[in-house]
Amino acid sequence: MKAKIHVTLKQGILDPQGKAIEHALDSLGFKNAGNVRVGKYMEVDVDEKDKVKAEAEVKAMCEKLLANTIVEEYRYELQ
Repeated sequence: MKAKIHVTLKQGILDPQGKAIEHALDSLGFKNAGNVRVGKYMEVDVDEKDKVKAEAEVKAMCEKLLANTIVEEYRYELQ
């Protein structure tokens, strides 16, 4: 199975990279762009046929390494 994982900062956590991009977009004339948030996207192949076990494994990966759950949130989908 392939896990598609998105990691982003939680709401309320300052995103300086997002603010820099937002400012750059404004400078380039994109006046309608706002609230830019930057995150990470990962794809991981999980060698597991059982969807429940694959989900548990992906969740453990996110909790232990891929996301800092103090300031980040994550979501994933399995295909």
